Amino acid sequence: MNAVIIAVLLMLILSLLRVNVVLALVAGAIAGGLAGGMSINATITSFTEGLGSGATIALSYALLGGFAVAISKTGIPQILVNAMLKIVKKDGQEDRTALGKVLIILILLLVAIFSQNLIPIHIAFIPLLVPPILHILNLLKVDRRLIASVLTFGLTASYILLPYGFGFIFHQILAIQMDAAGLPINMADIPKAMALPVAGLVVGLLIAVFISYRKPREYEDRKMEIAEEVVTIKTRNIVFTVLALIGALAVQIPTQSMIAGAITGIFILYITGALKWKEADRLINEGMRMMAFVGFVMIAANGFASVLQETGHIATLVENTSNLLGDNKGLAALLMLLIGLIVTMGIGSSFATIPIIAAIFVPLSLEFGFSTMAIIALIGTAGALGDAGSPASDSTLGPTAGLDADGQHNHIWDSCVPTFLHYNIPLIIFGWATAMILF
Repeated sequence: MNAVIIAVLLMLILSLLRVNVVLALVAGAIAGGLAGGMSINATITSFTEGLGSGATIALSYALLGGFAVAISKTGIPQILVNAMLKIVKKDGQEDRTALGKVLIILILLLVAIFSQNLIPIHIAFIPLLVPPILHILNLLKVDRRLIASVLTFGLTASYILLPYGFGFIFHQILAIQMDAAGLPINMADIPKAMALPVAGLVVGLLIAVFISYRKPREYEDRKMEIAEEVVTIKTRNIVFTVLALIGALAVQIPTQSMIAGAITGIFILYITGALKWKEADRLINEGMRMMAFVGFVMIAANGFASVLQETGHIATLVENTSNLLGDNKGLAALLMLLIGLIVTMGIGSSFATIPIIAAIFVPLSLEFGFSTMAIIALIGTAGALGDAGSPASDSTLGPTAGLDADGQHNHIWDSCVPTFLHYNIPLIIFGWATAMILF
C-alpha cells in the first residue's frame, strides 16, 4: 500500500481517537517512512531535518500573536466585544436572540476574511476575540460547530480567491510552481479560475448556517482564566493602530514575509506611542504563549511532509493513478483532486501542498488535454482541499484555540469533522465541475 496513504490514514485515525495532533503526526511520519522502505533511523533523520522548514512558520505565528496582543491593548477588540454586548441583552431576551446571532456571525465572518487579505494577522485574532464572547454565544445557545465553520470559511475562501495579503502569497506560489513545471500563467487568471470552486465553499457555509447547526445547543457557562484588563480606548491609539495594520500589510506583500509585516506593525505601535516600549517583552511573550500550540503543530507537519517527500511515494501515487485512468478525463480530474486532499490533510498546509503536486499535475493535465484555466483550477483546488478539516491545519487549529477556551469544544469532532464535511466535499464537486467546464 502507498506510504502516503498509510501515513495520512494513521495520522487521521489517531487524531479522531483524540491522540494529541503532534504525536499523531510523528506516528504517521514514522509509519509512512517505514512503509516507504526507509529505515527507522532514516525516517527520524528526514523528519528532524524537515522540522527546520517549519521554524519560519512558527516564528511568524509567534510574532503575529505578539502583534495581535499589541493590537488588543489599543482597544479595538474591546470595541468589537462591546458592540456584540449591545446587540445581545445580558438577560438574553428572546426578542434579540435571532438578530444577535446573525450579527455576531457576520462580524466574525468579516473579521476572519479581513485577517487574511486586509489585516494580516491570520488566526492570531481568534484567541483574543472569541473567548470573551463565549458567554454571549452561550446565552444565544449558538452551536460552536457553526462558529468553527464560519471562521474556517473566512480563513480559507478569502486567500483562495482574493490576491491580497495571504491570498497574494498563495496565488504567487501557484503561479511560480506552475511556471517551474513548464506552464507559465498570468496571476490575474487565478481568481477567475478559482471563482466556481470558492462558490462551493459558499454552499458549504450556507448548509452549515441554515441546516446543519441552526438548532440551539446548550453549553455550561463556565468561568475562564481570561485576564481582565481595563483598556482605555483613545481615538489617537485607534488611528495609530489602523496605520500599523496598513504598514504591516504594505511590508508583507512585497517581502512575502509575515515576520517582516508583524515586526513593522509592532514597531509602528511603539514608535507612535500607542503602546509603551516597556510593554514590548511582555506582549511578545503573551503572543508566543497564545500561538505556541499552533506553532508546534506546524513544525511537526513540516517534518511529516519531509518524510512523505523522501519516500518518493507521492509521485508514485500520481503515476499509478495516471496508469489506471486511460483517457478518462473526468476521472483524471477527480483523482487529482482526491490526491490533493490526501496530501493536504496530512501536511495541513495548502501553501506547502502546491509545490509538491504542481510538478506532477501540470504535465499530467497537459497530457490529458486540459486548458490552462482548467489546470489552474485543478491545482489550486487540489492544494486548497484538506486545509479545512485537517487536524494540522491552522484553519482548524485557530477556531479551536478560541472556542475551547472553557474546555467545551473538541478540536477533532467540533472543528475538523464539521469543516471537512461542509467544505471539502463541495470543493471537490465544484472544483471538478470547473475543470470540466473550462476543459
